[in-house]
Amino acid sequence: MAGKSSSFVFSSPKAKRAARKSNVAGIFKGLFFFIFLAAILAGFTFLDGYVKKQTAPAAENRTIEIMGETPFWVSEEIKNRVYAAATADSGSIESNDPRQQLSGAGNTAAIIQRSVQRLVPWLADVKVQTTHNSVQISGRWRKPIAVVTVGSTPSTSSGRTSSPQAGKNKFFLDSDLVVLDYIPVGDLPVVCVSGLEFDKHPPAAGEICQGEDLAAALSVLSRLERMDAAICPDTPLLRLIDRIDVSNFDGRKQKKEPHIVLYTKDDVQIIWGAEIGAWQRHLESPDDDKLAKLYTYYQQNKTLTGVKYINLRDPRQTIYLPIDKY
Repeated sequence: MAGKSSSFVFSSPKAKRAARKSNVAGIFKGLFFFIFLAAILAGFTFLDGYVKKQTAPAAENRTIEIMGETPFWVSEEIKNRVYAAATADSGSIESNDPRQQLSGAGNTAAIIQRSVQRLVPWLADVKVQTTHNSVQISGRWRKPIAVVTVGSTPSTSSGRTSSPQAGKNKFFLDSDLVVLDYIPVGDLPVVCVSGLEFDKHPPAAGEICQGEDLAAALSVLSRLERMDAAICPDTPLLRLIDRIDVSNFDGRKQKKEPHIVLYTKDDVQIIWGAEIGAWQRHLESPDDDKLAKLYTYYQQNKTLTGVKYINLRDPRQTIYLPIDKY
């Protein structure tokens, strides 16, 4: 009787073992492939994070720009210090300090700003902005108006260092009494301050220099600087002043002798007298009258030479009409 036929394939034990081995090998190959792929992905993730950590703060890979108008007296050395400070802390992004765990350009700008503030006292009110290819630094330049010599090194009002050793014994001061390191500047009327009761060691750059005698000297120089800017900006009187002596500040040596005396480069004495604001207590000419007498003489004679001294403190002398208060 004809019917449907069917077939049955018989596998031997040897063939079964071979099939099982083939399946196990395939499984191991698949596992190895996935492990290998996972390792590659993990490696790329680690490298990506490492590169981001290294390049985020690297200002040296960007153009560093000092924004705004730079005064003529700001030397290349001072500007180079700003550039160097901008890259000084390029590794700080890797710090474990949570205060530095910011992100992106904001972190880079903050690091550079702190670095410039710490390393370059010549620039105040520092602000930093970053772009993908630039670092833009702005601030207010501190202008030196006085120089102080510590120790026995001879004084000079020049802003140029004669030798490395001389620079170690000197420092500049701005009108806020902030210490600036003694490095070359442009042609500025910087006046020496002498007669200070001072430490043997100069203060660190960026510090505020303490001392009532020093503050009194800079107060007079600041008034002269403002008068120069208002009355004779092209031929400032301060260019003729070599030093201001406060050795008898507040009459500490001789009560009746002038407390503050200026000396021109031709060694003419300008007897200022008591500290700013103390004229009435010592029966002297008002501070505004002192300024008026000095600048009227200068404008009339175009010089401060030709006399042995100019007495500003005596109210009995001719008082010129006071120039507006500065």
